[in-house]
Amino acid sequence: MARLLKNREILLLVIIVIMVSGFSTRAPGFASPANLANIFNDTSILIILALGQMTVILTKSIDLSVAANLSFTGMAVAMTNAAYPDLPLALLILMAPGIGALLGAINGFLVWALQIPPIVVTLGTLTIYRGMAFVLSGGAWVNAHQMAPSFLNIPRMPVAGLPILAWIAILIVIGAWFVLTRLPFGRATYASGGNPTAAIYAGINIGWTRFVAFVLSGALAGLCGYLWVSRYAVAYVDIAIGSELDTVAACVIGGISIAGGIGTVAGAVLGSLFLGVIKNALPVIGISPFAQMAISGIVIVLAVVFNARAEKKAGRIILRDRGAKEVSA
Repeated sequence: MARLLKNREILLLVIIVIMVSGFSTRAPGFASPANLANIFNDTSILIILALGQMTVILTKSIDLSVAANLSFTGMAVAMTNAAYPDLPLALLILMAPGIGALLGAINGFLVWALQIPPIVVTLGTLTIYRGMAFVLSGGAWVNAHQMAPSFLNIPRMPVAGLPILAWIAILIVIGAWFVLTRLPFGRATYASGGNPTAAIYAGINIGWTRFVAFVLSGALAGLCGYLWVSRYAVAYVDIAIGSELDTVAACVIGGISIAGGIGTVAGAVLGSLFLGVIKNALPVIGISPFAQMAISGIVIVLAVVFNARAEKKAGRIILRDRGAKEVSA
């Protein structure tokens, strides 16, 4: 049992189960299957964003523009639907990740071609993309009565007990697991962050790998733009503001190393669910919003400390450079 609890993902799952059990003593029905399904549905967008963020972090980068990307893409898709209600829904759904991928490609190009630090690039584009959303909309909102019913209803439609939004999140989780564990790009992603020097000697193009990671992160953020405005039936400039920090928090709590090269899809999902449970439970048991922020901050700091200790263990980083030690031995 102790051996199992040393596994980060299993330990996090146990903590989530304990949290749900504890909250259910204060809020009857919190642990009911229907409420747990609602929590997962509420967290689905964060899970998708966190998986995109994880891909970037694995390459030793960070994308702080994901929420601004979501805001601009959601506004663009909602305004298009309001102006041209007869456009096929499939075209609008494809339009969302397409715009998001383009915005992600801008980030990736600046990081790859111009060698600008990712945190600087994405802090800049965060502001730019929010500003673009304001310029596009003129600061106006797009409300439910302006959007087509089919545009709004798809993510909410229940299938086998879960809304389509939740099923989309599950499919993206499976796709992310396959890409990162079964394809050459996934191995290149881990290697680029784990040991860039060794990755170069192995023939991996680190710049291109980071570029593709930013494009994938942008595409997922763009998809979330459509999912967000259709689920909440409104589009405005400040939607999802602050969510970029939630994605980083979900990754850190899930064991993804900010230093790159370490992390799993399961960890990102569980980190997102951890935050989802907290955000759904604390208001129910009467915790103030300010205390919620403090609790979330404490959890993030503890997760960073835990990650720092775990990364000291041998064998955690792919292509760890041990050449000098072996020569000296």
